[in-house]
Amino acid sequence: RTWCFWGNDDAPFSQLAAYSWKSISVGFADSAHRLDCKDTPYRMLAANLFYAAALSALASAPQIRLDMGCKVLTEPKFVDGLWHFETSLGRLTACKVVDTRPQAKPILGGALLWQSFYGHEIDCELPVFDASCVRLMEFSPASTQGVSFTYVLPLSSHRALVEFTVFSEVPLSTSVLASDLDAAIKRHVKGASFTVLRSEQGILPMGLVSTPIHAEKQNPNYAFAGQGSGAARPATGYAFQRIQRWAEACSVLIGQGKSPLGHPKDSALQAKMDTIFLNVIRQQPELAPSLFIDLFSRVKTQRVINFLNDCPSMLDYTAVVMALPSRPFLAQAFK
Repeated sequence: RTWCFWGNDDAPFSQLAAYSWKSISVGFADSAHRLDCKDTPYRMLAANLFYAAALSALASAPQIRLDMGCKVLTEPKFVDGLWHFETSLGRLTACKVVDTRPQAKPILGGALLWQSFYGHEIDCELPVFDASCVRLMEFSPASTQGVSFTYVLPLSSHRALVEFTVFSEVPLSTSVLASDLDAAIKRHVKGASFTVLRSEQGILPMGLVSTPIHAEKQNPNYAFAGQGSGAARPATGYAFQRIQRWAEACSVLIGQGKSPLGHPKDSALQAKMDTIFLNVIRQQPELAPSLFIDLFSRVKTQRVINFLNDCPSMLDYTAVVMALPSRPFLAQAFK
């Protein structure tokens, strides 16, 4: 898989990103708005490079042991001040636990919306891609599936990752998305032959519905993290930098002998804005293309990036609100 994020050279792991772009575009039908993001380029970090760096760091820390291919066989039990659980490698005990397992499978009602995507990295015989610009959102007409768009990361003029993405109330499998992905690739390669190098897919929650936590795990020394516990931004699905900020804060607390930290809650303002936005596009999916295009075309690019990167100022919030049509959002806000 790949991690994508906006960031300058100081952003965590930005130097490992093999690809970066200073332009992005958002469009619908035959029109597209191209935007300059040179101050915080859009970067793609391949998971294998990230994992290699992480494994190297762990190997140099003698106080850390990493057990791979280990299955958790029983839920942790808190006895005499320690957590005990059985694994395929034997019994483990710990005074603190950070649990990144999904708390529930993706199901209808588990989130306001689900972001389902399926993509192929392809190598084309002809130079059909503009390697200087990411096609961030190339919207399709609204359908019964929900809000759909094609996402194109051009790695060269011949090579690109092409993904078909849907925001919908129901999580969608690759078999449902396959024909739309094939059509999107066919549209971009313009009849040229191509080879599929690899594939990736995922289902991300957008606006998780709270699930009750077992009373035993309501313990300051048991922290939940990961996609099922708020790792991704609800309104967008972006997670990489959000995860890095959490990991840094959590590791500092553990190093100080304090309780580990789960993903912090979003500010009340951001949570409310995301919930309203998700409800608008859930109930009126036909508005989504114009809403995203308005957001990127009417707001300074850096302000939009700040908003998507979870580091907005009040001026950024204000610019976003002013760029979007008031009627559907006010109607949703007062429901």
